[in-house]
Amino acid sequence: MKNEAHCLISAGPTREWLDPVRFISNPSSGKMGYALANAAQAKGFKVTLVSGPVSLPCPTGVERIMVNTAVEMHEVMGQHFPTSSLTIMTAAVCDHRPKVFHEQKIKKGKVSDAIELVSNPDILQNLGKHKRIDQILVGFAAETENHITHAKIKLQQKNLDWIAVNNVSGNQGFESDDNELTLISNHKQSIIFEKEDKISLAKKVLDLVYP
Repeated sequence: MKNEAHCLISAGPTREWLDPVRFISNPSSGKMGYALANAAQAKGFKVTLVSGPVSLPCPTGVERIMVNTAVEMHEVMGQHFPTSSLTIMTAAVCDHRPKVFHEQKIKKGKVSDAIELVSNPDILQNLGKHKRIDQILVGFAAETENHITHAKIKLQQKNLDWIAVNNVSGNQGFESDDNELTLISNHKQSIIFEKEDKISLAKKVLDLVYP
């Protein structure tokens, strides 16, 4: 690989805190992103892994930066994106966060039945706006219905080179060691990967998006 190209990967969930003990999140384990980080390092990339809170060990030879919230992930991804040749956004970023963070634990009787939310930064879209012609940007999408249609819309709207989408309506993908994906690009036919372990799948995805 020429001059040890830089691969930037995001993985895991974000946590959006209501108070010091409560947060909004999702069941992402980070396993797909960590598998891709391993595969990229083995392929000869210099790898930066920006990870939400997960229990996985850092892959050997990979620089890992731990973050918590979507705002933190947005900041770190933006810092490292300009030097990347390949960026893969597998993180399951929460779209919203509580409008107000309470410094102390909210007592049971004081918790409102309705929590006001505000939008988080759209990290992938912001990266797409700043993508250079010499950079490859890959997004991941987990959908519960019309997953191919929704993925193709995101591919265009966010200025991606590739998008990998899976149907999670049956809790497929989250927390599992296996996954199945459809990989879509603007210039090639969609490629369907049947269910297999995420480590093997990561190698195949990487070889396609950065041959």
